[in-house]
Amino acid sequence: MTDEKGIWGPADWPGDPASALGRPGEFPFTRGVHPTMYRGRLWTMRQYAGFGTAEETNRRFRDLLAAGQTGLSVAFDLPTQMGYDSDHPMAEGEVGRAGVAIDTVEDLQRLFQEIPLDRVSTSMTINATAAILLAMYVVVGEEQGVPHRQLEGTLQNDILKEYIARGTYIYPLEPSLRLTADVFRFTLEEGMRFNPISISGYHIREAGATAVQEVAFTFANGLEYVRRALAAGLDVNVFAPRLSFFFAAYTTVFEEVAKFRAARRLWARLMKEQFGAEEAACRLRFHTQTGGATLTAQQPLNNVVRVALQAMAAVLGGTQSLHTNAYDEALALPTKQSATLALRTQQVLAHETGLPEVVDPVGGSWYIEALTDTIEREARALLAQVEQVGGAPRAIESGFFQEAIARSAYAQQRAIETGGGGREWGRAGGDRGERVRGRLSRPVGARTRLFDTGRGAAGPAGRRAAAAASRAGADGSGRPAPRRSRATSRAAAAPARGGARPLDGGRDQRCVTGGVGGVPADLTPCRNAGSVGA
Repeated sequence: MTDEKGIWGPADWPGDPASALGRPGEFPFTRGVHPTMYRGRLWTMRQYAGFGTAEETNRRFRDLLAAGQTGLSVAFDLPTQMGYDSDHPMAEGEVGRAGVAIDTVEDLQRLFQEIPLDRVSTSMTINATAAILLAMYVVVGEEQGVPHRQLEGTLQNDILKEYIARGTYIYPLEPSLRLTADVFRFTLEEGMRFNPISISGYHIREAGATAVQEVAFTFANGLEYVRRALAAGLDVNVFAPRLSFFFAAYTTVFEEVAKFRAARRLWARLMKEQFGAEEAACRLRFHTQTGGATLTAQQPLNNVVRVALQAMAAVLGGTQSLHTNAYDEALALPTKQSATLALRTQQVLAHETGLPEVVDPVGGSWYIEALTDTIEREARALLAQVEQVGGAPRAIESGFFQEAIARSAYAQQRAIETGGGGREWGRAGGDRGERVRGRLSRPVGARTRLFDTGRGAAGPAGRRAAAAASRAGADGSGRPAPRRSRATSRAAAAPARGGARPLDGGRDQRCVTGGVGGVPADLTPCRNAGSVGA
C-alpha cells in the first residue's frame, strides 16, 4: 500500500473469502460476532457521564435514559479512582471534577436513585479500586431488592493499561494482576451477568498510539489477563465469553472500520491458537468511544461532524455499544443540551440511515479487505515483539509500550506543527482561526485528521510537550514511568504523558499545562477517561 494509491481492484485482495471472512457470527468473526448483528438488536447506546455529586449525576443519568439511552456508563472522579476519600488532602481541588465523587455505599445508592438496576446495565470506568466499587454496587442492588445474579454491566478493571497510558494505579503490578483475577473468579463463582473486565485500547490510542499499536498493545494485555485467569484455575471456555474490549473510533473512517474487523479476526485466531478456545470464547465483543483527542476548542460545532463520522465508523465496524462525545467537551463538561445531541447522533444513525439493515455492508470491498489484512498482519507482528520481551508486564517494566507510544505521539505532533504537507480548507477570507489546515488520510499506521487551528497545537505548551515526547522516545533508557506520575493522561509513561497530542482538542489540557486548584500536575485528571463494557 502507498499513500498515493487511489483505485483498488481484485488484484489488491487475493484473499480467500471462506477462511478470511466466513459468515457473520461464525469463526473468525471478521464480519461480526452475531449472525444478524443490528437487524436482530441495535448496539447499546451507552453515554459516559459523571460529575459533581451523586445527586447531580443521577439527574443526568435520568435525563439520558428519558431521552432514549439504553445503558449507563459511570465516570468517577480522580480521588475515587485512586482510592482517596473526598476529604483527604490529596483530593483537594479534584472532587467531582473528572467524574462523580463516590466515597460510600450511600453515595452509590444516591447515584442510582430511582434507577432500577434489574432493568439497566451499568458500566463503570474504574480500575485500581474496581473490586471495591463492584462490592458497593452489589450492596446497592440488594437494597433495591435485586439479587446480584440479576445485575448486568461491566467493570473496566484493566490495570495493565493504567501503567501504559492512563496512570490511575495504586499497587505494584503483580498484586494488581492478582486482584484483577480475583474479580474474575468472584463474578464467575457468583453467577453474575457482569463482564469482569473491559480490556481497553481507547486510552492507548488517545495517548498517541496508531491504530495498529492500539490493537497490538490491547491484545498483549488481553493475553496476559487470560493467562492469569488460567493460572487461577478458571476455565477459558467459561470466563473468556465474558471478556469485553474497548476501542477508540477516529475520523479516518476506512482505517477504523478495517481496524475493528481485523481486531475481531486476530483475537479469535489468537484464542484458538494459544488456548484452544471454543468459538464462544473467541468472540471479541467491544465498546467504542469516539475520539476525545480529535475534538477542538476552536470552532467546536465542527466536532458534531467529527463525532458523527466516528460513530458511523464504529457502527460499520460492528461495535456492541457506543459512546458519542459531546461537541463542547474540549471546553468543559457537556451541557444537558450537548449531551442529548450526542445521543441523538447515535439515534439518527440507528433509525434514519439504513446502516443497521445490512450486516457488514463493507465486506468484500477490495480496499477494506486489503486494509483489514494489513492491520491484522502488522498488529500480529507488533504483538510478537511484546511477547518476545516477555509479555505485557515485562514490556511495561522495560518501557517498551511507553517508548513506542511516545515516538508515535511525537511523530503525529510534529506533523501537526509542520502542517503535514497537507492542504488548507475553511471559509475563504475567514477570520483568524477559521481556516483549517489538515492532511489527507493515510491507510495504516499514520492516523490523521483535519485541525481547526493553523498549527494544531496550543502555542508554546504544545511545542514543549512535543519536545518532552521527543526526549522520552530518544533517551532509550527503557525505564518505566516514575511511580509518582499518576495523572490520568494520554501517555502516563514518563515525561511524554499526554504531551504529544494536539492541544486544540480533547479535555486533557491540564495534563500538560500543570496543576489546577493547588493540586500538582501529577494529580490533575484528563477528562477523556473513556467508557466501558460491551
